[in-house]
Amino acid sequence: MAAKKGGKKGAKRGAKKGGKKGGAKRGGAKKSARKSAKKSGAKRTPNAAFMKPMQPSASLGAVVGNNPMPRTEITKKLWQYIKRNDLQDPKERRMIVADDKLKPVFGGKGRVSMFEMTKLVNKHLK
Repeated sequence: MAAKKGGKKGAKRGAKKGGKKGGAKRGGAKKSARKSAKKSGAKRTPNAAFMKPMQPSASLGAVVGNNPMPRTEITKKLWQYIKRNDLQDPKERRMIVADDKLKPVFGGKGRVSMFEMTKLVNKHLK
């Protein structure tokens, strides 16, 4: 009986190994197909909603400028300001420490996460 059990285990292992090899081959074919599709595809067009010029409020304008500009540009300028003034928390890089100019934009909060920041900044755009 011990011989039969050993035989069954060997058969199961062989089936699993065969299944893994077949899956790896299929995955490799998909990856190469994806790469070729990305290279040959046309350049993506930006979403019109992101490219529409938005007017920043006075408090946000003190940081990024008062001229109307797209949301993407406002976000870039805001990050430039944060990095230039070293406002990211050194231990927890996701947190932004507000200075005197950013506190009104962040609703009076001293620290916000970078995900919460985008929500708060949207309130200052028209």
